[in-house]
Amino acid sequence: MKSDLKKKYQEVIRPALKKELGLSSVEAVPKITKITINTSSRDFKNDKDLLKKTKEWMSAISGQVPIETKAKLSVASFDLREGDIVGLKITLRGNLMYDFFQKLVNVVMPRLKDFQGVSRKKIDNQGNYTLGLTEQIIFPEVDYDKISKVQGLEISITTSTKDPTKALALLEALGMPFEKEEKK
Repeated sequence: MKSDLKKKYQEVIRPALKKELGLSSVEAVPKITKITINTSSRDFKNDKDLLKKTKEWMSAISGQVPIETKAKLSVASFDLREGDIVGLKITLRGNLMYDFFQKLVNVVMPRLKDFQGVSRKKIDNQGNYTLGLTEQIIFPEVDYDKISKVQGLEISITTSTKDPTKALALLEALGMPFEKEEKK
């Protein structure tokens, strides 16, 4: 079953972006290719309960089980050994990706305190957007009583374009609530 946002993208947004950006083909129109969700904690190696609870809330918000990321090098000053679990990562594609994006824009971001929009400056030179959230409890699926501690997470939205202005146009068309531009 197709996601509502995916259907809207294919039927409405894609043709409009083709016209707006002056592209010759609908295949040249930028699209979201994946969304990556990351979180990390130095306590994962010692606190297995925290790791288990973090996996549970990440699975709840994304609909997919996270994979463990491990340290590639030992760093004595950080008390880190090669192979220690340092984070968790989820990569969303297809319908899950569109569903998560829609939930992020329509449900999660409005729950942020004093939310004025996200920064337009977070798009890198490769056309990807990275958003950092300071607490996971803004997601409706996360039960405050079932988490060990409040954790932040990073959400990276990867697009098919290498042009930041086209990526910005795509995200705006999909409904990303950017902050208002200051008039000079």
